[in-house]
Amino acid sequence: MIASGFRTAIAWAGLMAISPSTPAAAQWFHYPTPGVPKTVDGLPNLKAPTPKTSDGKPDFSGLWLPQGTSSIDDKLQPSGVFNDVGSGVKGGAPYQPWAAELVRKRNENNRRDTPDSKCLPLSPMLRHTLPAFRRMVQTPGMLLILDEHWTNFRTIYTDGRPLPVDPQPSWLGYSTGKWDGDTLVVQTIGLKDDTYPDGLGSPMTSGGKMTERFRRTDYGNLDIQITIDDPKAYTRPWTITVHQAIVLDTDLLEGFCDNEKDQAHLVGK
Repeated sequence: MIASGFRTAIAWAGLMAISPSTPAAAQWFHYPTPGVPKTVDGLPNLKAPTPKTSDGKPDFSGLWLPQGTSSIDDKLQPSGVFNDVGSGVKGGAPYQPWAAELVRKRNENNRRDTPDSKCLPLSPMLRHTLPAFRRMVQTPGMLLILDEHWTNFRTIYTDGRPLPVDPQPSWLGYSTGKWDGDTLVVQTIGLKDDTYPDGLGSPMTSGGKMTERFRRTDYGNLDIQITIDDPKAYTRPWTITVHQAIVLDTDLLEGFCDNEKDQAHLVGK
């Protein structure tokens, strides 16, 4: 399948703060990021203070990539909680018995039915750990997250609207956020029963709730604490924290899955 979210090293180099002397290239690969704070040596100052919006709130706007992402054979590679949320939870993910059995069967079947293998949207949680570029655009009434992978978007409303009482389950659910000091606290409900929080096949049901706490610690770093509260699938709520790093001097490309050919060749039991 076509998945331009897994980019070549030329774009990966953007994370390393490409020098202004780098020759221009096509398709936004080397377009300079405006307004980057600099050190006395003229290098990007990733530890500079967190940018603020006109109303004094931390500004999450920018191009981001999960920290810990590695590059192998010029491809961005997943790691850690992307593959297994339990790796970020003390004692592992606290599955209900049926959920543990489902995960076992999905892996026995070589994970052939994951949404990604069918070019379907990934869950909001899985997108936080996916090794692909994503742009956050912050306005006074919403935080918009544009994902390169499958060219998708997610809207988090910060205009004071309540969550729906009886939401129609959807791939990305329904999200609203409120400020707690410099932290944006986001609650999401109404996810589909077959939502995957990770690549392992851990489940989440339509009755579950996800709470995210977004905090930009400085110019170059963004922390997102994620809590899943889903009594149908887990014996208790569990929490992980993912870390995002700013990406400079590049931009999003199309990542449509318009030529899917893998599904017929994925072998299961």
